[in-house]
Amino acid sequence: MFIGEYHFSIDEKGRLFLPSEYRKDLGTEVIVNRGIEKCLYIYPIDIWSKIVEKLSSLTFTKKTNREFNRMFLSGAFKKEIDNKGRINIDNILIDYAGLKKECVIIGVGERIEIWDKEEWNKYYNERLSILDEISEGIEFDI
Repeated sequence: MFIGEYHFSIDEKGRLFLPSEYRKDLGTEVIVNRGIEKCLYIYPIDIWSKIVEKLSSLTFTKKTNREFNRMFLSGAFKKEIDNKGRINIDNILIDYAGLKKECVIIGVGERIEIWDKEEWNKYYNERLSILDEISEGIEFDI
């Protein structure tokens, strides 16, 4: 499980450090993908395999299923974590997420998200003011 918020800078070669707290659960290879919002998702290989399996089980004759699979899976890249704990992010993904220098890396359960710092602050501050409203619609037992 990935939790927490970390701040790192992406270098001119597109390399980004992953927090050591995350690396121990990621293994040596990960999938970096376009997120649903203006961010990137990072998945451990085993979780990614489950996602692909579920997406593959969707009825392909339904247009929205085909479109989602096409858009979601085409943005996925397998990456190795180097011996310094960095991943190299492709330019297409950097452009998609609008990553500049400063990045925010957050844990969201089974995935990690990478945000441009300004974009994350904007997103976070907009949601913070309505957090109580958002939480009203969530039901779960502990």
